[in-house]
Amino acid sequence: MKLTHTFVTLLAAGLCSLPAGALAQSAKELEELRNELKALRAELNQLKAQQAQAPAASASAWNDRIDAVELKQKDAVVLGDIPGSFRLPGSETSIRVYGFAEANLIKDFKGTAPGDNFSNLAEQPLGKSDNGKTVLTGQTSRFGFETSTPLDNGAFNTKIEADFYGYCGSECNRNRLRLRHAYGEYAGWLIGQTWSTFMDLDNLPETVDFNGPPGATSRRPTMVRYTYNNPQLAKFQFALEEPSDGAHSPNLIARVDKGFDWGSLSARILSHEQRISGVSKRGMGLGLSGAYKLTGTTTLMGQYTLMDGDNDGAYLVGANYPVVDGSTLRLDRAQGVVLGLANVFSEKLRGTVSMGWVRSRNRLGDAYVSAYGDTGNLRLLQWHAGLYYTPIKNVELGGELLGGRRTTYGGATGDMTRLNLQARYLFN
Repeated sequence: MKLTHTFVTLLAAGLCSLPAGALAQSAKELEELRNELKALRAELNQLKAQQAQAPAASASAWNDRIDAVELKQKDAVVLGDIPGSFRLPGSETSIRVYGFAEANLIKDFKGTAPGDNFSNLAEQPLGKSDNGKTVLTGQTSRFGFETSTPLDNGAFNTKIEADFYGYCGSECNRNRLRLRHAYGEYAGWLIGQTWSTFMDLDNLPETVDFNGPPGATSRRPTMVRYTYNNPQLAKFQFALEEPSDGAHSPNLIARVDKGFDWGSLSARILSHEQRISGVSKRGMGLGLSGAYKLTGTTTLMGQYTLMDGDNDGAYLVGANYPVVDGSTLRLDRAQGVVLGLANVFSEKLRGTVSMGWVRSRNRLGDAYVSAYGDTGNLRLLQWHAGLYYTPIKNVELGGELLGGRRTTYGGATGDMTRLNLQARYLFN
């Protein structure tokens, strides 16, 4: 109990005493703080040694001096090995607490897709509609912590992160705590839940809209992943990931990433099993992406994804689901493209324009379409144009206009136009 109280006290003291520029703390400053603590320990040991040799009559004065140094040492906080962190008392483990409070204002100028406050073009109402709604939500507020402990073969890292975007049915529409990340990582191995190995988050355009454009991957499965990084060659990753509901085997993913002075490239392949009502079929996936630095402040990024079916709708956001046709499971073979152009105008202002496109390779008359129905999506096109402004440190304001069109196999269309406004307050 005493240990827990001490930890909580030091945690609070550490968070309060970290300077505003802790993220930019230099190695020199870190070493100075550690040397300060060592000096306090040395002074304390010297005082205790002198006390032992002092006359009994002066014991009270010596105790007062020792108490003062012990208090000073207790209050000293040493920064950790990861940015924005501090060292847990009595250990080599660094801990960082982080997160943000966020509010989103969403105004739909056309019909609103069911089941989500943020963009969901795949279910956009068809036909002409002008009954869009206004939403104000803080569900995407987030918090988490990460740790790093130095060991013989590198650092052992952990991470736990959550937000309040957990779906709880139509009665409350996403209003509960949701686990985002929970994993441990050591010596190239990662076990736990985090972003899919098939997802290229680094080359995905930034959007105010929480869901972002369709056409890419957005999935956080439980996995076992091994990473081999050769700076002179490339970074290689191999993973077994959580399968879709009902599947008997994990998803298999291999990936290679290469960085250059002008940008980066990534290639990924996926083998996954889909199983519905006892009928299964294995599908394949291919992902290619990259970024190119047009100037020192402007970056062009793009992603291409080809996917055979996806019962989770996450390896290719916007693709149609598999469908059972008698004793056969038919998969939608779809392709997606995401393009983005990001520019940093100043230290306080940046902007991004992006486009997401998804197209099924099936047509009316195909076996898949006949089984699925003509309300399946032939094509999705969605665009975003946003600005992000940082008036003061740790405060970020965003504004974005987005629109899109959904086209079904039968030729029906549904249009989306909305305005997103965001205020985000970050800590650490």
